[in-house]
Amino acid sequence: MNKTLLSVYGLKWNPFSTELPTEALYLPPRLLDFFWRIEYVHVREGGFALIHGDPGTGKSVVLRVLAERIERIPELTVGVLSHPQSNLADFYRELGDLFGVNLRPHNRWAGFKALRERWIAHLEATRQRTVLLVDEAQEMSVSTLSELRLLASARFDSRPLLAVILAGDSRLTEAMKTDELLPLGSRIRCRLTLDYASREDLSACLDHLLATAGNTALMTPALKQTLCEHCGGNYRVLTNLAAQLLAVGAQRELAQLDEKLYFEVFDARTTAPVKPRVARQR
Repeated sequence: MNKTLLSVYGLKWNPFSTELPTEALYLPPRLLDFFWRIEYVHVREGGFALIHGDPGTGKSVVLRVLAERIERIPELTVGVLSHPQSNLADFYRELGDLFGVNLRPHNRWAGFKALRERWIAHLEATRQRTVLLVDEAQEMSVSTLSELRLLASARFDSRPLLAVILAGDSRLTEAMKTDELLPLGSRIRCRLTLDYASREDLSACLDHLLATAGNTALMTPALKQTLCEHCGGNYRVLTNLAAQLLAVGAQRELAQLDEKLYFEVFDARTTAPVKPRVARQR
């Protein structure tokens, strides 16, 4: 959305864009405890942590904020795996690129040894583990996840060399119950489960987005309530609906977005309230 359209409502940015600055992202209070555990325990003790939930429940947002927080920790080396669906050879190529190790993918043993030596050197110099972040980890193959598990520790699993944070949907958690990945699943030391949001959290999210963008009066209370009722507890659906209303409102130069606009833009027959899925038994 260009500056001309944003100026209609006095907005600093589009509050429903995926390109929001970090300070504009909505973070439920319970996430602060998870961030603390990662920053003050996990990066020092190492091992595996897991962020999991269905699409649209906020995994990537959590990982983005977490990355920015831990990257501020002095002397901590953080790598972000950008291509989780890689085969083993490309997986080693990317790790080598992330951590400045010259690897020859056809010689996996040499790469395995070189990466562990780099991580051990970092640990001995800083007393902190190197951190690897993996979004969309459900796309990783069984062989790659198993290789990562073996790479991440030494001395018969008694010395973690790497702090790994995986983020993925239910396909990842289901895969960890299989015989092949049960050894990895049993090593998850810190876990954050993201479920469908309550109406209170959805409403707080809207209020936060509008406040940080600079216009708390952009939407009427009735419209906020309607959006929260029609998004099925899903933050992504909520912001997608709101983004469409903002675009139409800016086009029409409306002074405020209201419930009437919602029913004009969306066919009520196709936007009936969506019931959030029942949380899984854990």
